[in-house]
Amino acid sequence: MQHQEFTLAVLHWFEENGRELPWRGSQDPYAIWLSEIILQQTRIAQGTEYWHRFMQRWPNVELLAAASGDEVLKEWQGLGYYSRARNLHHAAQQIVQLGHFPQTYEEIRALKGVGDYTAAAISSMAFSLPHAAVDGNVYRVLSRYYGIATPINSTEGKAEFQQLDNELLPHEQAGTWNQAMMDFGAIQCTPAAPRCLICPLQESCYALRNGKVSELPVKEKNIKRRERFFTYYYIRYQGQVAIHQRQAGDIWQGLWEPMLKEAVFPIGASLVKHVLTHQTLYARMIVEEPKSKPQLPEGYIWIQEADLENYALPRLIEKLL
Repeated sequence: MQHQEFTLAVLHWFEENGRELPWRGSQDPYAIWLSEIILQQTRIAQGTEYWHRFMQRWPNVELLAAASGDEVLKEWQGLGYYSRARNLHHAAQQIVQLGHFPQTYEEIRALKGVGDYTAAAISSMAFSLPHAAVDGNVYRVLSRYYGIATPINSTEGKAEFQQLDNELLPHEQAGTWNQAMMDFGAIQCTPAAPRCLICPLQESCYALRNGKVSELPVKEKNIKRRERFFTYYYIRYQGQVAIHQRQAGDIWQGLWEPMLKEAVFPIGASLVKHVLTHQTLYARMIVEEPKSKPQLPEGYIWIQEADLENYALPRLIEKLL
């Protein structure tokens, strides 16, 4: 199957099987940008729920830009990768300062938190610009179909797959193509148990014909996760608890937590294990109720315990509580 036939087959599949998502069919760049940032590292089902919440609370970029950082983090709570929320808020302020939503790939790429894929997705869907958006789904489909064993997380691999998708891209249907490839990888050519027996590409797919579906795509080995041990002290005094806001330079910047001591301790059944992309955390929480009000270290504050739900907390703290 030649490039053109491959493209037509995927587009035809998308017409029949594409997912109905609330931002599809819209050319509102704000709605599309918001969906792309939320979905960067989030499943569609969960991301859609958060997209609705953000759109209801801040229906345009001006309102989002005017919100406080704490408000945005609180609304984001539970999605993880909180740098996305901080970048989203910063980019909203960039857009307002610009006076309009940027309308070229280069201007969109300059927004905080927007990489090559996200800029291509937004520019193609909102402004019909011919930019191919290559994400994990695209890597998987192309590596299997064309039999490409170049590691997808290598510099060489990223360039090779981008060039191939650029060649496949129908310029007059760029936004549709990017969504079609995303859905084809998410529904048809899935990481595990792909639906090869009912795939429109089965006769010419390299991986299927050569028994390499489970071997592709190839990814270079990642660095081993770092292990960290957190002991939290939940200090409660007369209906108040002590918390502080995490600062830059580590995970969860801008989120709130009780008093923390980081030191290695034996792993036992009473711990909570929390897995992040590059770290595995083992955590425990100790409740302390002193008889007199203690002096808190710098940066810590007392709040009413009933108000704790109004502060943006890491998911780990929610588990421990």
